[in-house]
Amino acid sequence: MKIFLTICVILFSAGALAAGSYLLMIHRSNGNLFSGGVKRHYILHVPANLDLSKPNALVISLHGFGDWPAHQMYMSGWNDLADEEGFIVVYPMGTKVPLRWQLYDYQQPANNPSADLRFIADLIDHFSQRFHIDPARIYINGLSNGGGMAQAVGCALSERIAAVGGVAGAYLYPFSKCTSGRAMPTIFFHGTADPVVPYEGGPSERFDIPFPPIPDLVQRVATMNGCAEQAQIVYKGATVQGIRYGNCTNNADVIFYTIRDGGHSWPGGRAMPHWVVGETNQEINATRLMWGFFQSHPLPDDKESSLTSSLNRQFSYNTRKPHSIRKNNEQRTDLADLWAGSNHRLPHWYPQRKSTSG
Repeated sequence: MKIFLTICVILFSAGALAAGSYLLMIHRSNGNLFSGGVKRHYILHVPANLDLSKPNALVISLHGFGDWPAHQMYMSGWNDLADEEGFIVVYPMGTKVPLRWQLYDYQQPANNPSADLRFIADLIDHFSQRFHIDPARIYINGLSNGGGMAQAVGCALSERIAAVGGVAGAYLYPFSKCTSGRAMPTIFFHGTADPVVPYEGGPSERFDIPFPPIPDLVQRVATMNGCAEQAQIVYKGATVQGIRYGNCTNNADVIFYTIRDGGHSWPGGRAMPHWVVGETNQEINATRLMWGFFQSHPLPDDKESSLTSSLNRQFSYNTRKPHSIRKNNEQRTDLADLWAGSNHRLPHWYPQRKSTSG
């Protein structure tokens, strides 16, 4: 009996130790700040040989749903490139369990992105006070849920963010919230075999969410940016094709890399388990391509302005259920524009438009 109890204690202790180690790993950080009265965390990387007396670029890289800053740092390789090229990179941490970024949530309207948008804005202020950050070279990118959040930040803080990058992004932020009028340079990467955020849109096996068709979304961003209707091929490889929508307003190009048979992963980055995300393409390196794109798209001088004017003008969220999601189902919400006419199945909880025939 004593032996049995001893074994139980050992197994319980080992399990508790493993769980504790996992929690420490996913919550690893080396800095924090208070945003909206809440303590928020991040991992910051400043190259050892960086000249801090000169204005430096700031790259913000956002982890995905269920991921964490240390893994985003490890997987993307931004630190290595920052050491080579000379810029500061930060990996903010989301909230809740599992960690995530709050985007527009139809089932729980209170979970809107206001707090996370404020956090990113406060983060920029925080580092602008600590370092000599070049206000014309602040960029944001992310994977999956983090890619969707990067797009939302680009809309909310368009007068502070110079350009946006998204990898396998879950773009659930309503375009109607992008009201600043500033065209945002954006670079996209998405695999055709993504099992989490389908390339062709609609719900996936793991999320009953009406994701927008990625090619349609990219084209809409290009239209919003005033780009030419016809895209030009900028890269054609064995498994990857890149296109560019050019001649855009304020040089706000839109570039889209389609990865044939690519999974829910970071091209050129460290591979995640194949059974979880699918194939991790190594033909291109999303981090280096993104940095090259960022370098070509600093913030125009006449668009640098204060955070307050940007946020106050563009956002008026509340915690009430959106008026367009009502029992009478008379309207669709803003996000429906992303897949309207695409013939993708909407989730069971999403209100269907009533027929006007008859």
